Amino acid sequence: MAQPKVYVTRRVPTEGLELLKKSCKVSVWDSDDVVPKATLMEQVAGMDGLFCTISDIIDKDVLEAAGPSLKIIGTMSVGMAHIDARECAKRGVQVANTPDVASDSAAELTVALLLLTTRRLAEGIQAVKTGEWGLWRPMWLCGVESVNRTLGIIGMGRVGFGVARRMKPFGVSRIIYYDEFQAGYAADVGAELVDYDTLLRESDIICICCALTPRTRDMINASAFASMKKSAILINTARGPIVNHDDLAQALTQGDIAAAGLDVTEPEPLPSDHPLMALDNCIILPHLGTNSKETRINMATNTAMNITAVLCCGQA
Repeated sequence: MAQPKVYVTRRVPTEGLELLKKSCKVSVWDSDDVVPKATLMEQVAGMDGLFCTISDIIDKDVLEAAGPSLKIIGTMSVGMAHIDARECAKRGVQVANTPDVASDSAAELTVALLLLTTRRLAEGIQAVKTGEWGLWRPMWLCGVESVNRTLGIIGMGRVGFGVARRMKPFGVSRIIYYDEFQAGYAADVGAELVDYDTLLRESDIICICCALTPRTRDMINASAFASMKKSAILINTARGPIVNHDDLAQALTQGDIAAAGLDVTEPEPLPSDHPLMALDNCIILPHLGTNSKETRINMATNTAMNITAVLCCGQA
């Protein structure tokens, strides 16, 4: 029997490709750049499986181009908003992501960005490079410590719990979280479930770790900033559209909150002329949440296993 055919939309860790090649005929867009849509539609025709990334828009046009042979789309990501799940369901195409393998990397990056922002480290690095660094000055580039602060986490899933667990040794006095559901394991870090307004009002540092849904889209807006402490620091490593960027720029400019650290934006990359790009109290990273060698290998192999489970074993 002929091997099932799989198209891979990006250059990915070889561990994932080698796993696929054991049981599938694999074609790869051998580039770090996004495959052009026209090329994707041409190459996906007649494929049994599609190995994609979060940057690939898998819409009705792509699914139509793939044809009835397509059985599984494996995305090398946690998020699946780039895939038209409803259209996939209509066509009987299974969709699989990698929810378990990136949590530690994302939580670690969240804590790193938190410290980078609260201690004003990026400003310090820039001061060294520009020659602003001089003799010791008592009031220069004073950040805030995490000790005795209230940490608020929006979304106590794997990443949110990972952030709470890592921040506990830093001496935060209280960990509170807002989620639609109470997380039983939150008790392991002494986290307290509160309502949304309480979290906004009482947190010194707010970490956004929830999924992007119609309910969470734009949830951090002008009204939310008005409820926060003026000394509050916002960290978003979840999804860009959860925060209204125009409202954030205004809040940071007029002192409604103290600072923000973003690993995700809307759009990505954020245009260089966006007001947030000019603010010293806004640290922006280029979506590095899962950028560790270990996590990327695990994501690639997990995606490959998802695809082969369907094509070779008949199960997701």
